Amino acid sequence: MKYMIMLYGSQRDYDAMSGQATGGSTWTPDDFAAMHAFMEKWNNDLVESGEFVDGRGLTAPVHARRISLRNGVPVVTDGPYPETQEVLAGYTIVDCESFDRATEIAARLADTPHPADPDRTFFADVRPLVDGVGDL
Repeated sequence: MKYMIMLYGSQRDYDAMSGQATGGSTWTPDDFAAMHAFMEKWNNDLVESGEFVDGRGLTAPVHARRISLRNGVPVVTDGPYPETQEVLAGYTIVDCESFDRATEIAARLADTPHPADPDRTFFADVRPLVDGVGDL
């Protein structure tokens, strides 16, 4: 079965990684390199196990647009969105034997290197992908 592992971040996280922190910790080039190396190994391990399907990072929330419907009219709002702290930052799709295995894979992300930050939170969602209307 295929599962999507969704990673989250905030505009603040993206700013910190680019060295433009406005609060909390700023990532050094070494911090960023360590995080990139960890993610590269994580992805390569999934490729080697045959469980990797696809994965991508997303640009910062400031580059996002949200389309909503208000009074029957589409409304476009440029990001980042003040009403949300965390947004989808990237995803990985795995094809593995069980929900438990997909959860085990996602749990390894808790070890992603990052600068010390007492306010840092981490979470990832794991959800099965729908193959057809019968899966709903």
